[in-house]
Amino acid sequence: MNDCAFCRIVAGEAPATKVYEDDTLCAFLDIRPIARGHTLVVPKRHATELEDLDPETGAELFRAGHRLALAIRRGGLAADGANLILNDGTAAFQTVPHVHLHVVPRRHGDKLRFAAGFLLRRPHEPESTAAAIRTGLTVLDAETASAATELDIEQPGTGEGTAPR
Repeated sequence: MNDCAFCRIVAGEAPATKVYEDDTLCAFLDIRPIARGHTLVVPKRHATELEDLDPETGAELFRAGHRLALAIRRGGLAADGANLILNDGTAAFQTVPHVHLHVVPRRHGDKLRFAAGFLLRRPHEPESTAAAIRTGLTVLDAETASAATELDIEQPGTGEGTAPR
């Protein structure tokens, strides 16, 4: 095991408030958030920069970021949008040498608060924030299941479902 802070979080050897995890990725709250709900998505397999990351894992990273951005809107954090940011290399302000995608909640009219968040970067009730994001993920799962059910319309007399055209 290398001395990477994010690898230690993934391995459960360092504390983090996790909001999502699967076989490939781990998402947790940033310990110095710009805004409440600021989440980092990291590949479990270490990759220092994008050059070290396989394209499929990169695609999964952004799919998870997309899903988390939607969850932040639905989970009670009152977000109106999100910034998805990936700093690739120290020249691009990457401070932890492990690829990570920032999902930063945004609200209409938050420009000054957002700017202050860059300076202050303090935690915002991590447990309730993580619970709100997990709730948003549950809502998204229910919406996806509902949409799939609506698309699976049974054809009369055949007993088979088909998607409407």
